[in-house]
Amino acid sequence: MESVDSKTRIKEIAVRHFDRDGYYGTTIRQIAGDAGCSLPMIYYYYKNKKELFHEIIEHDYFDLLTRQAEQVTAGNILDFYTEFVYELNHLTGYEKAVYRLGVKVYLGFDGDDELMEMMDQWEKRIAARHLQIVLPHLKDKNGADVIVRTLIHLLENLIESIVVKNRRIAKEEIYEELSAILAGKVRMNKGEHNNGT
Repeated sequence: MESVDSKTRIKEIAVRHFDRDGYYGTTIRQIAGDAGCSLPMIYYYYKNKKELFHEIIEHDYFDLLTRQAEQVTAGNILDFYTEFVYELNHLTGYEKAVYRLGVKVYLGFDGDDELMEMMDQWEKRIAARHLQIVLPHLKDKNGADVIVRTLIHLLENLIESIVVKNRRIAKEEIYEELSAILAGKVRMNKGEHNNGT
């Protein structure tokens, strides 16, 4: 195996173990055994299990979020969020496992204090980012914070259904649920929007 392939294989096996057994239930020895490599090979790439887990969350998870948001091309805000959530149905098995790990850390179910602090900081930034995305589309700016908080809660529930519970949600259903929050409150004209969920 080439070194890049070895590192990729190690990470793929690690994601599978972390997803199934959690951070604390996974050992480097298990990962090495399933990856068909030696312990020193894993330690060549990662100092320890924590560094491996952190790379998956800090790089793979956040890269996945960024890529998903950049792929959305919808012209109005309701279609934008609908498309963002709907496209999660098309993640690969590996991407869903990485996403699940991120959700588990975000919810405080897995990981360590350092990652949970990072997720707390991310949550503060993402709320501001959603406000920035939604605000130009609102008919009335009063109550914008409440609309955005409610939108974030709905997005979290939809994402958890698709990624954690492995349910497929139809685009129409996503649209209907988002409409309950946004319809009547946002302008529905086709126009520019900002990516970045």
